[in-house]
Amino acid sequence: MTHRFRSLTQWTLLVPVLAVVLLVFTWGRSLPGALVALVTVVLAGSVLAAVHHAEVVAHRVGEPFGSLVLAIAVTIIEVALIVTLMVDGGDKSSTLARDTVFAAVMITCNGVVGVCLLVGSLRHGTAVFNPEGTGAALATVATLATLSLVLPTFTTSKPGPEFSGVQLTFAALSSLILYALFVATQTVRHRDYFLPITRQGEVITADDHAAAPSARTAWISLGLLGLALIGVVGLAKGVSPTIESAVEAAGLHHAVVGVIIALLVLLPETIAALRSARRDRVQTSLNLALGSAMASIGLTIPAVALASVWLSGPLVLGLGSTHMLLLALTVVVSSLTVVPGRATPLQGGVHLVLFAAYLELAINP
Repeated sequence: MTHRFRSLTQWTLLVPVLAVVLLVFTWGRSLPGALVALVTVVLAGSVLAAVHHAEVVAHRVGEPFGSLVLAIAVTIIEVALIVTLMVDGGDKSSTLARDTVFAAVMITCNGVVGVCLLVGSLRHGTAVFNPEGTGAALATVATLATLSLVLPTFTTSKPGPEFSGVQLTFAALSSLILYALFVATQTVRHRDYFLPITRQGEVITADDHAAAPSARTAWISLGLLGLALIGVVGLAKGVSPTIESAVEAAGLHHAVVGVIIALLVLLPETIAALRSARRDRVQTSLNLALGSAMASIGLTIPAVALASVWLSGPLVLGLGSTHMLLLALTVVVSSLTVVPGRATPLQGGVHLVLFAAYLELAINP
């Protein structure tokens, strides 16, 4: 182990603890400018620490389990943040779950996928991946998004883009069942569909760049990963009032706040996916991106459905026509990207243009 790696490891041990301590002292308080700057620095450090510890765990357990650990960990904490904000109430809490989930889908399926395909193809000629596993993940994401975010716009049991109680229960149970089926497929029955492949189509069953860490090291990293992610989400919530003030001062639409928070929360997965793409492990990048989108829907909808039992006010899940069009175009383009099992910079650019269109419409709806 080199001196540089030891220094990085020591640094990533301290930052998650510092983030949680800072979160305890700043939670629910109005932060002055100097403290906001400190929180932002620790937030950035927590993101890098989360990526480091996620990679340690992933190297120990192997793919696709490593991608699954990071995706589920981030999403569980994201769900806790959403429910917390809904409990706080406010005029915009009724659309919070919808806006957050849709932002996560667009960020992962277009932003993360696009940049990983672009980097992987520019660095290695073409980005190669397994179409069977990636196609299964995309089909699950498309189904979950349609059942949870599109159907409420067209149902008639309740006025507005809302589910009735029975419909919401069905959507929540369907989300859990589909997500559980996908995890079983990814980790047990057809695990090889989600492993990186060579340019000749052979499955890469092991990472040969370094020896796997010990079980003790992996467990420590798993705990520190949880602390780092709590710090990322909690500190992001702490700086959100400052972000809101900056957005309002700039005259931008309030939806921009949700996009910025979603970008901060998903930053650990984005960095991990980008690193995998640089190493020509694009399948791992797609596992992270689509797995995060799937977990965001599959875990968030059941959680908010349960929370709606004691929360007052409506729960608006249905998307507007503009966002439905973007979602449909994303599904079509993603399907065409997945089918060949390899991608050029063009496919990455197309996804990034779709992501840019989503950001532009968030700023100027």
